[in-house]
Amino acid sequence: MDVTSATDAAPPDVGAGAVGAAVAGGITGNRRRAAWIVFALVALAIVVSDQLLKAWIVANYTPYTPSPVIGDWLQVDFIHNAGGLFGVFQNSAPVFALVSLGVVAFIVGFEYRSGWTNWLLTLALALLLGGAIGNFIDRIRLGYVVDFADLGIGTWRWYIFNVADSAITVSIGVLLLLSLFAPRMLGSGPERPDAPDEARG
Repeated sequence: MDVTSATDAAPPDVGAGAVGAAVAGGITGNRRRAAWIVFALVALAIVVSDQLLKAWIVANYTPYTPSPVIGDWLQVDFIHNAGGLFGVFQNSAPVFALVSLGVVAFIVGFEYRSGWTNWLLTLALALLLGGAIGNFIDRIRLGYVVDFADLGIGTWRWYIFNVADSAITVSIGVLLLLSLFAPRMLGSGPERPDAPDEARG
């Protein structure tokens, strides 16, 4: 037996695990910050585009007077929607304004808890937040939501909507798909970077 080789062997690097965890923690922190930036920018883009387009519609179109854009397939029909999404529960704008505050708090909390672990979830939540804030601004400022996009064929029409409604609808669709096909993405929180494979399931 080579005694010198045994005695000269380097001791195990007891700090390697700690260093690896620190590096993983730094990566996790960077990802969290990047996700928050994307989350905020996408939501802000929805709010700004929604409010600018609504302002242009209000300045250039007469309420309740449909104006063809692409035949009767797409029309601008500026209406005052005092209800919720798809025009439900009319004359309830103050109630929906209060509900919107709760929705905004829930969305931000969900992003903080688990959204940043998956980019698709972060984008869906950002769309939902931007849409909620866009319509909330209308309800607080005007007492109703400005809707204007009218799609359909002849007498078969979709509900009149706006940019905020579109963002909310897309977001809900993405969240439903995630819940059906990737429910782990909607889990209770991020996995620890240094957790063993057995702990991760």
